[in-house]
Amino acid sequence: MRDAIDILMENLSQSIVGQTESIRIVLVALLSGGHALLEDVPGVGKTLLAKSLARSINGRFQRVQCTPDLLPSDITGTTIWNPNSREFEFIPGPAFANVLLADEINRATPRTQSALLEVMEEKQVTVDGEARPVPQPFFVIATQNPIEYQGTFPLPEAQMDRFAVCLSLGYPSATEELTMLQRQHSQETVKSLEACISLEQVGELQRLVSLVQVAPTLQQYIVDLVRATRDHEDISLGVSPRGCVVLQKAVQAYAFLEGRDYAIPDDVKLITPYVFCHRLIPSHGRQAKAIVERLLQSVAKVGRHNYL
Repeated sequence: MRDAIDILMENLSQSIVGQTESIRIVLVALLSGGHALLEDVPGVGKTLLAKSLARSINGRFQRVQCTPDLLPSDITGTTIWNPNSREFEFIPGPAFANVLLADEINRATPRTQSALLEVMEEKQVTVDGEARPVPQPFFVIATQNPIEYQGTFPLPEAQMDRFAVCLSLGYPSATEELTMLQRQHSQETVKSLEACISLEQVGELQRLVSLVQVAPTLQQYIVDLVRATRDHEDISLGVSPRGCVVLQKAVQAYAFLEGRDYAIPDDVKLITPYVFCHRLIPSHGRQAKAIVERLLQSVAKVGRHNYL
């Protein structure tokens, strides 16, 4: 399965230029069974990343453009009367996909947001009292523009907590942007991508990730970091117990991507900002990322000799 990871990374890099670390973090969310929130300005490749991932794993891709008039049924699906069979027929919504892109999720109303976040957590939708499971694996990439907030409905902290990681792709370098133009000229786009692993292999990778060993001392390190967010003077709301569990899963996934069957403190330090920053409510106008970086420096480190 190590080869499958390398092939998947190489396949994604064919259409996405200069985003190696971002690709790895998105794969961390996928392999840990979570979902990813991308906070970035338009045009940096968020949709391209979601499409490329879906094609690479031979999964079904669906995109929802979130707007204030979007209804929950526009995501989950609805039942309609079929005059031929003389019975109600269920029409699946975009949620019945392997990779779902919820573009500008903060432009949807809270009612529609809750419908999406329910299927993210439960892996099923309930329509007319009947629960219908969505395909597996089921992975949501949601986006929101951190610059423009007019006419938006910001996600509450309880809903932000449903995303395993939050990241920003950022602008490419001049060299990377030139490579993008050259690839467009040679028609090397997402349409030319071929599936490199199967959905069954993705499920197997998720199972193997759950077997990555996290030593008790490293688990204590994770707990210390989480509890430090709840007692920090610059934080109004710290990381929840769900966030603690998500951090361990993300650490396992990152260690797996590094080719190890055990996690180390460096895995925790690297992945923590992606898991913590969107879960915190800083006080006094502080920046969440700066606070998390200080926490990583202040909380006692765990030496490798304790568990290797």
